[in-house]
Amino acid sequence: MIRGKLLLAAIFIGLISTFSACNEPGTLIDQRTEIKEQTWFYGNKFKVDVKVEDTSVPYNVYFILRHAAEYKYSNIFILMHQTSPDHQTKTIRYEFKLANPDGEWLGNGSGNLYSYVLPLYTNFRFPIKGNYTFSLEQNMRDNPLRGISDVGLQVERAK
Repeated sequence: MIRGKLLLAAIFIGLISTFSACNEPGTLIDQRTEIKEQTWFYGNKFKVDVKVEDTSVPYNVYFILRHAAEYKYSNIFILMHQTSPDHQTKTIRYEFKLANPDGEWLGNGSGNLYSYVLPLYTNFRFPIKGNYTFSLEQNMRDNPLRGISDVGLQVERAK
């Protein structure tokens, strides 16, 4: 029962932060998805389209992550696949540190969930206008990767 209440509170907080972030000027997208049963399979890619109309300004692109306290690693590897409007595709592998060597989580904690906003690109200029497709997948040895609550992507004008 307590676990259910914590899950509902986490979903509510996530929805509020998603809606409030989308209203900020300069945010192109702030989209997240819950990972069913906190079990992220290789084939369960998070995919989002981003429409870029202004290539003259720099953008920041962030990977959004929430994991449970039971997550058993101090890092995470992900693959980001990006397809541009002219159908050029590139894939970049990222490693993000999630905890200090003593096990202290680096993310913001709420209940037993820890949230991160992790940079994929900073001050990045999209080369051409149009729709870009981003696809994110976990790239750890475990399949499925347990303890991942939700993932997402945020694209905003650089400040």
